[in-house]
Amino acid sequence: MKPSLAKTFDTVERFVDFDPATLYEAAGRKGNVDPAIRPAWRGAKVCGRAITVECPPCDNLMLHIAVANAKPGAIIVATVGGYLLAGAWGEILTEAALARGVAGLVIDGAVRDIDAIEALGFPVFSRGLAIASCSKERPGKLDVPIQLGGTAVRPGDLVFGNADGLVVIEQGRIEEVYQAAVERRKRESEIITKLRQGRTTLELLGLADPRDGKPPLGSA
Repeated sequence: MKPSLAKTFDTVERFVDFDPATLYEAAGRKGNVDPAIRPAWRGAKVCGRAITVECPPCDNLMLHIAVANAKPGAIIVATVGGYLLAGAWGEILTEAALARGVAGLVIDGAVRDIDAIEALGFPVFSRGLAIASCSKERPGKLDVPIQLGGTAVRPGDLVFGNADGLVVIEQGRIEEVYQAAVERRKRESEIITKLRQGRTTLELLGLADPRDGKPPLGSA
């Protein structure tokens, strides 16, 4: 039986202290999202299970439906058909999302009312900003696999993002990636300790200098 977002949130909050690059590496260099999808305000950070939304261009009806049906702790992950000339999310949807316990929004599209959203402390990642409004008439899709910035996202996948970028971890690999991330962070900590003791990255990472046996660059 597929666990609900509410019941599985405790399994994702363990990831909060990691960073996207570590999780991407721990996942076998998979799940990185187009870096053009960025935090809409400085300090925004998301970590939670995905509710996926597919909206037609310039219509955000499905976002309103997603918020109304969201479980606490979920991250709404949406596409808008590549349309960037209207803000598909703003202050009203943010207030609605906060009331439902939604933990953030990641959208391959544009948003608006950023000052108000930042004041509310609601994490938003978007491809752009636009002040124009959307219609609320056309149906889209909810809880289906979508493509977000070149990466597949399915309902229940873990979405993590901060100032460095976004990574998506497949639901079935969450525990595996967590354990690999713990080991990777441990190794990095050991490397940093040795670097502070005077060792080099060439030694510690087993890197070869292609100039070995040749005069240094710039020598006569």
